[in-house]
Amino acid sequence: MDYLADRTGLMDASGIRKVFALAAKLKDPVNFSIGLPDFDVPDPIKEAAIEAIRNGQNRYSQTAGDAVVVQRLKDKVTLDYGWDNPQLMFTSGVSGGLLLSFMALINPGDEVILSDPYFVIYKHIINMLGGKCVFVDTYPDFRLSAEKVAAAVTDKTKLIILNSPANPTGVVHTEDEVKQIVEVARKHDIIIMSDEIYEEFCYEQKSPSVGKYYEKSLILNGFSKTYAMTGWRVGYAACHEVLAPLMEKMLMIQQYTFVCAPAPFQQSLLTALDYDMSSYVAAYRKKRDRILEGLSDAYQLVKSGGAFYLFVKAPDKYPNATEFVKEAIENNLLVIPGNVFSEQDTHFRISYATSDEKIEQGIKILNKLA
Repeated sequence: MDYLADRTGLMDASGIRKVFALAAKLKDPVNFSIGLPDFDVPDPIKEAAIEAIRNGQNRYSQTAGDAVVVQRLKDKVTLDYGWDNPQLMFTSGVSGGLLLSFMALINPGDEVILSDPYFVIYKHIINMLGGKCVFVDTYPDFRLSAEKVAAAVTDKTKLIILNSPANPTGVVHTEDEVKQIVEVARKHDIIIMSDEIYEEFCYEQKSPSVGKYYEKSLILNGFSKTYAMTGWRVGYAACHEVLAPLMEKMLMIQQYTFVCAPAPFQQSLLTALDYDMSSYVAAYRKKRDRILEGLSDAYQLVKSGGAFYLFVKAPDKYPNATEFVKEAIENNLLVIPGNVFSEQDTHFRISYATSDEKIEQGIKILNKLA
């Protein structure tokens, strides 16, 4: 396949591909694999999108987004972080924001510090752009310490990535952890990119944003998980005006790629941002607690503080997590092997974004496998 670009060889989706190839043969499996809320978009938010479509708001918006909705988000950012003149643009989901920001920041040879485990997209885009991932091992508790970040810094470090609440671990950073990492970044004048897509799914404590403590931070956030609008592809990127040149370049790249985030769905946010999702979050807290209760005797678990994931150590009788996952699938249970999210193959990811009935079935299968 000499016609393919070399960069395509830097991507590997084999772990997930194998899971779904095996899963295609299953009938009504217990699906603990997908990071997708099991509830639907609340009706008032749907109606706002439908109304926007009917009112003809179906054309391109400005590259950054509709001015009224952008201002609504800027007001939120000012309130959250104290930035007087935040720079903000809508993106095609947080994934779109990741691509734009990496393209605007990373030169070949630049190093990016990220925790291991990590969200799968980070590694592959960085590699495609010729950057180098510098992984900070956070096993077994999945906490990212400032000391380890500091030890990973070199004169080639371009970016530090934070993700809280985290995918795949569900870990939520503490305020002290964030402040200490900020001090490392400030000392070396490094930008921090903070992926906060699961911001609303926090169960014991709110996830502190780096934006409150550091002007050279780029915040990526969105609405897919909070409101179950994963197919609507609306996220946003925000930064302090000190990073305005970065936002300008991201906007320029968006002009030649995504063009804009979907226009009618931008309008739905004026309703979504005022919609109370606390009952949904409470329901997911109960799901998490049931999984922890059901598996704690048989598995090595780290209690997740947010998102809707657990990153679980595979039983020792298996040579690696991939082999465990194969057997799980043979028992009609879908989970994702940890090597999709990590340089190690010792754990597997559970997504408890499913029905309570499926959670009970999954607990039984996992305990049988252990």
